[in-house]
Amino acid sequence: MKKLWMLAALGAACAASQAYARDTIQTYPVEQALKSEPGKVSDDIALYFAGQPHPGVQKTIGQFATNKKTNAFGKSDLRACQHVFLSAVIELQERARREGGNAVINIKSNYKNDLRESATEYTCGAGAVVAGVALVGDVVTLKPGK
Repeated sequence: MKKLWMLAALGAACAASQAYARDTIQTYPVEQALKSEPGKVSDDIALYFAGQPHPGVQKTIGQFATNKKTNAFGKSDLRACQHVFLSAVIELQERARREGGNAVINIKSNYKNDLRESATEYTCGAGAVVAGVALVGDVVTLKPGK
């Protein structure tokens, strides 16, 4: 009887841990996320997602990646994903500043090394406790406008 009780308790614990191991991978709108926390993303470093037209490139500095996580506890997946997306974008902008670039072009989602190109959507993985976004983009100096 004691063994049966222990097996039941172990089964319940495993089932509970599976509920917390959720990793829902979804896509969300880039534009909505960029507007979700006004003033958080600066406009001094231009952002162009995969497929978006941009001015000519004067100098290519290199490709850089981000992999950001945020606390998702008590937040909707959308809210947590928007917040962590902004963190990833800000990290790309900071890298461009450090490298002397003025833009990040060809930005793609790379969640769990699954590269996805979209001008309008990004990929986010959200669980019960953590949400994550991984981006990759090319830091460049764009030619001055005419």
